[in-house]
Amino acid sequence: MIFRDGEPDIRVGLVEGEKEIEGFLEGPYELDGILVTNVPFRVVVEGGRLVLTVKGEVKGKSKQWTCTPKSDVSTLSLSGVTIGRKFHWERTEKQLFRGTVSFFWDEGALIAVNRLPLEQYLEIVVSSEMSDRAPEEFLKAHAVIARSWAGRILSAEADGSSMEMVPREGEFIRWYDWTGHGNFDVCGDDHCQRYQGIGRMKTGKAAQAVRDTRGLFLIFAGKICDARYHKACGGRTELFSSAWDAREVPYIKSVSCGERDFSAIGNEREAEDWIRSHPPAFCGVKEKGILESILNEYDRETEDFFRWEVTYSREELTAMVKEKSGIDFGRIEALLPLARGPSGRIYRLEIRGSRRNVIVGKELEIRRWLSPTHLLSSAFIVKVAGDTFRIKGAGWGHGVGLCQIGAAVMASLDWDFTRILSHYFPSTSLYRLY
Repeated sequence: MIFRDGEPDIRVGLVEGEKEIEGFLEGPYELDGILVTNVPFRVVVEGGRLVLTVKGEVKGKSKQWTCTPKSDVSTLSLSGVTIGRKFHWERTEKQLFRGTVSFFWDEGALIAVNRLPLEQYLEIVVSSEMSDRAPEEFLKAHAVIARSWAGRILSAEADGSSMEMVPREGEFIRWYDWTGHGNFDVCGDDHCQRYQGIGRMKTGKAAQAVRDTRGLFLIFAGKICDARYHKACGGRTELFSSAWDAREVPYIKSVSCGERDFSAIGNEREAEDWIRSHPPAFCGVKEKGILESILNEYDRETEDFFRWEVTYSREELTAMVKEKSGIDFGRIEALLPLARGPSGRIYRLEIRGSRRNVIVGKELEIRRWLSPTHLLSSAFIVKVAGDTFRIKGAGWGHGVGLCQIGAAVMASLDWDFTRILSHYFPSTSLYRLY
């Protein structure tokens, strides 16, 4: 648990799988012995080597190029970086980074990796996950959980698994947890933690929150906590086992996201009543001013996240499920929830078709199969009228751990960051490890 040498560095995967990358070096940099200042560059894969072009001039071929800043104010920009990959907010943007950036070739694809101190990484994560105009106490809470999640990986205490499937006849049970990336510690997208460059740091409040909590980690039983988080729980958070492997994480409980306790969902009638209701939960906030202060611009495009609805024709649903699952169900006849967690999120769903019935899980796989991108969550009910399927749902994300919108509203109501953390992660403690 102890970082023997103080604050560690972290390696962040910025781009993976591309054939070329373009960018700009602002300020002085060294490119493997080549000194440059304020120049555009391009890296292309050719014949198993990386061809580096600077200001239109080819500088050489190598298996790896490393851009090392020679000034504290030097920055490197990359064009066409994809964010929100495979989610409904997917887009490309130009991003700006500090620290060392390396480009290398692996199995025919180009990879860009940013290496920098953990605390600098967190300044960008906190302002990428949520707006850095959010309340200070929320930003502090987010800094602690983002540091804990990353620190657990860097300290070799992570025990995540990825794309595990339970091989049973008629079942397709898969989850997508963190697992070790081969060429870097964490990626820069939603699969790990959002890391979208220093352009997200608008006010400096996120950076100050990171400095105010420097080296502070969430601890349980002597280990750094696996501190998960999501956008909006819908009123009650979910158990770890509903989203990932079936194990208990003692400090991740299902808790109410409100001033009063909301009952856990125990059956389908309770799920329907819950999803059709609008309880006074923190994450149910509708005030535009609050949402503008806590969400980044592209997250504000998702307006109905607390209670939402999508409608498909039977023909649309049949075609979509076949495309997303790779399974020919024939004509989709019914979507039947078999198991829900206490937040109402389904983690076992039976899809009945005219040719085949299959049970799918867990929550993320269900969301992928029932949407061109992803359903906002798997806390939903289904009503069929003729050939129309109406899916009405609650919340945004897997629901496990800290509810980002709920926690931000708590901070606006004068909850301090320690109270926010103890609410979502009961029985944990805070320790400064460097």
